[in-house]
Amino acid sequence: MKTVKVNLGKDSYQIEIGRGLLSQVGEKIKKLTKAEKIAVITDDHVQRIYGEKIRQVLKGAGFDVKVIAIPAGEESKNLHIYGDVLEALSGFDMSRSDALVTLSGGVPGDLGGFAAASYMRGIPFFQIPTTILAQIDSSVGGKVAVDLPSGKNLAGAFYQPKGVFIDPDLLHTLPTRYVHDGLAEAVKYGCIGDRELFDIFEKLETQDDLEENMEEIILRSVLQKTRLVEEDQFDNGSRQLLNFGHTIGHAIERYFHYSTYTHGEGVAIGMCLLSEQTEKLGLTEPGSTRRLIDVLHKLSLPTSIGVPAEELIPQIMHDKKRRGKEMTLVVMDKIGKANLLKVPTDELGKYIVTE
Repeated sequence: MKTVKVNLGKDSYQIEIGRGLLSQVGEKIKKLTKAEKIAVITDDHVQRIYGEKIRQVLKGAGFDVKVIAIPAGEESKNLHIYGDVLEALSGFDMSRSDALVTLSGGVPGDLGGFAAASYMRGIPFFQIPTTILAQIDSSVGGKVAVDLPSGKNLAGAFYQPKGVFIDPDLLHTLPTRYVHDGLAEAVKYGCIGDRELFDIFEKLETQDDLEENMEEIILRSVLQKTRLVEEDQFDNGSRQLLNFGHTIGHAIERYFHYSTYTHGEGVAIGMCLLSEQTEKLGLTEPGSTRRLIDVLHKLSLPTSIGVPAEELIPQIMHDKKRRGKEMTLVVMDKIGKANLLKVPTDELGKYIVTE
């Protein structure tokens, strides 16, 4: 069992990483809350696999439990479903001292966390991520949100969980595409701050190699995100480095109405498109983009897209990193190091080229 402490003053919490952890979360949560009732927010896919298991684990610890399943997929991360979840919490007669648990990938995690932040102006919540993407990214750092028709994650809050429990065994039920989808974020961590993590990916040759290194990949990724969250809890400075690949990636997701490319696939394309240009502009060490592309191809992730840049740039204008007529891009200096570059929005065409 590995433990990572997220040091945020009164909002500090621990992230526990270990195989078989799901069976232990009831007693662990019991030590961290005075709740009598727990609402579990999940999706209909995870519910079929783990819904009864989590119900029994939490009931065994003495909680009254209600499992609330939303339809799987990014399309569910909207204000309508969010309202349905709040009504379900109210229907369960939850009080301010009760708690919420998200057992899920990123969508129920983001939406459920936002529900926890806003129900009765805030109730405690815990996260049990079931995808690699959620384990290394969305469950760490307290960003909770839903999408609006005009863009991704535009309604939300900063609201930290009381604990995060990462069980790598939960990944065994994921299709390979979604394991690789999440690993795009781990590659990102290697690019922006952990060269040794990137080296792990370069040395992978087989799926067995990946499985053997999975706990190390998760731990290193969590440590990278924790470091940046501690430095910049509210995303005004260095935490923005976590957005490497995301400005273009989110635009791609929105362009295709969240139905063609997964989040990680969009991020993979975004990292490559931007790095190709910054390398040409002398901002990125020569050869870095080729190394990045080779690693992403090992994970069967896309690295280019046949959409004209002029069609993506309007989507990018909805990005949260835009401040007036200026956009902050995350540029990889070299493998393991990145920086923030402020660019006038009318110059984005220099940095985003798809053909």
